[in-house]
Amino acid sequence: MSSAACIFCKIVKGDIPSFKLFESDKVLAFLDINPLSKGHALVIPKYHGEKLTDIPDDQLTEILPVVKKLVKATGAENYNVLQNNGRVAHQEVDHVHFHMIPKPNTTEGLGVGWPQQKTDMDALKALFADIKSKM
Repeated sequence: MSSAACIFCKIVKGDIPSFKLFESDKVLAFLDINPLSKGHALVIPKYHGEKLTDIPDDQLTEILPVVKKLVKATGAENYNVLQNNGRVAHQEVDHVHFHMIPKPNTTEGLGVGWPQQKTDMDALKALFADIKSKM
């Protein structure tokens, strides 16, 4: 998707209105219009990129500090910070975005399944060596 067609780029440009909570040269934060709970907000880099690896590091430096400010501003005691990459991983908008989702109780906010898998320690050691060599 081109940045011209991107809904979040249109929000950044002001072509689409939003409930803007914070803005800087690199970042925009606004309320999610389909929230999972009260205070659910999005933090996006203004730089257009579909996946996290598409965004230059210098455009990501303010993301988590802004998420932290949102947590404090909403008063959320329990919350999730979520960032999805790709359709299989539940990304709906092809522009990197971080969700700050307050979790006030067991029924509101993000519901997460965690289907743990058994681990073969030899395979895990090999995976560790492979990934570490690329860091």
